Amino acid sequence: MTWSERLAELGLELPGVAAPLAAYVPAVRSGSHVYTSGQLPFVDGVLAATGKVGAEVSPEEAKGYARTSALNALAAVHALVGIDSVTRIVKVVGFVASADGFTGQPAVVNGASELFGEVFGDAGVHARSAVGVAELPIGSPVEVELIVEVQ
Repeated sequence: MTWSERLAELGLELPGVAAPLAAYVPAVRSGSHVYTSGQLPFVDGVLAATGKVGAEVSPEEAKGYARTSALNALAAVHALVGIDSVTRIVKVVGFVASADGFTGQPAVVNGASELFGEVFGDAGVHARSAVGVAELPIGSPVEVELIVEVQ
């Protein structure tokens, strides 16, 4: 089964690639790896939420936004090389705009990690960082970036 078929089986569609907010591109290939820029939880071109996790945004909501950001990152990969050329997810970096005292960043970024497991199975097992930050672009609660290996 191809990754495209697996996405369809899960009832998932890759969205259109979000337009960059500054001077960068959504993804770049170097050799057998694709590096994505940080992806925010845009849905139909609109940021799904703003605010800090642990204050305006609940950890459960933020986990969903991390999943949305991960789908946006996959869309950037797909637009560059095609999703079916992915051989494995190598690394995920998740940034969480965190209220003072919030320490649940790993659980929030699980929204992205779990998606990759659902879609890619063993090829979705990856190294990861989950980082709490004071602010993210345009007030986003989460941001996700990827490194993937491709054929």
